[in-house]
Amino acid sequence: MPALVRVIWKVIFDALWHFSEDDGWAMASHVALSSLMAVFPFLIFGTALGSFLGADQFAVTAVHLIFDAWPESIAKPVADEIVEVLTVQRGGLLTISVLAAAYFASNGVEALRIALNRAYRVAESRPWYFTRLSSLAFVLAAVLILAAVSILLVAVPLAVRNADEWLPWLDAVLATVDNWGLALALVMVTCGLLVSHLWLPAGHRKIVDVLPGIVLTLLLWSVGAYAFASYISTFSNYVATYAGLASVVIVLVFLYMIGAIFIIGAEINAAIMKFRVRRMVMRSFQATRDE
Repeated sequence: MPALVRVIWKVIFDALWHFSEDDGWAMASHVALSSLMAVFPFLIFGTALGSFLGADQFAVTAVHLIFDAWPESIAKPVADEIVEVLTVQRGGLLTISVLAAAYFASNGVEALRIALNRAYRVAESRPWYFTRLSSLAFVLAAVLILAAVSILLVAVPLAVRNADEWLPWLDAVLATVDNWGLALALVMVTCGLLVSHLWLPAGHRKIVDVLPGIVLTLLLWSVGAYAFASYISTFSNYVATYAGLASVVIVLVFLYMIGAIFIIGAEINAAIMKFRVRRMVMRSFQATRDE
């Protein structure tokens, strides 16, 4: 047991030391600001494309799936404003503004890539145009997935209403699926973390290599969100200090915390892989000496 505790301590110390030494706090602020600035362009582009694909409820669905996992006191003011902005009718799909929105949304993906490259201690070897195109592909894939979910969330209630008449045995199942909001949001967040750790940074990693950091990230996000929401409701005077900007400042601070935890999760994965390789080398060296 002491040996296990010692290894855990070394991994945590290495991860936090590298996080601090490699400008982890600055990268967290970069991720937070880039994410905040990418949300509106992503949803504008997604709403336009979703309407083209027949997913007219894309904006509402996307806002729910993005913000349902956040504390209500933090998410509700911003989510309400986003829905109000996105319900404004816009012109055709392939306009310069919509294409620009897709590009600016990809900046958020690029911020995550840079942060993960630093956390995993790898240098980016791929051409800049390849990484930018892959970021745009991530944005497009996310929009298509949310559009499919939007269509599904419209279809499921209709199926529930007709289940008694056509397929009575499906009534209970569809009624359960009809209330999957938070669970679906958590599943999509977990899948998003998995995809980010595996494919965004340079190099190659296995699922088992990134799972510890993902699990830790989800746990710390849950604890941090609850603690931050409690702080906002009990002690904070953001409204008095920032007046009309209070909601934006609160979301930015919250995203800063989320970004720092996200990077630390990757640092934990990198530290575990580092000690795993070191242990393998030491064992190989010891075996060579014994021969």
